[in-house]
Amino acid sequence: MKASSRRLARELALQGVYSWQMSKNPVSQIELHLATTNNVEQVDMAFFQELLRSVIKDYERLDASIKPYLGRLPEELDPVEKAILRLATYELLERLDVPFKVVINEAIELAKSYGAEESHKFVNGVLDKAVRTLRKHEQS
Repeated sequence: MKASSRRLARELALQGVYSWQMSKNPVSQIELHLATTNNVEQVDMAFFQELLRSVIKDYERLDASIKPYLGRLPEELDPVEKAILRLATYELLERLDVPFKVVINEAIELAKSYGAEESHKFVNGVLDKAVRTLRKHEQS
């Protein structure tokens, strides 16, 4: 799949994780809503579904993995930043086929598009610290 289809999958997954954080609706309902109200022709749907389902299923483990690098509690995070960090943490831990630099860059781009004005700097700082532990095998 093209990188753009993965980027679109991450954007859709971000919307889904954010929606779940705010509503606690069942993941199947959120997934169906997103798939039927968006143009998903160019989206890597398998990747979107994996991200959405896995992040929601494992959010406590993902929060625990990223918590040491936040400088504050996960519950104090802006909901968009929290969703972005959960997605990126999942990819760092579980999608070793995706280089960590791609994970960080994609998270920064999501933060620039959907987060507050300085969100991308915060996301970059957190992930830059986290990757040293979560992906130390890739460090040069």
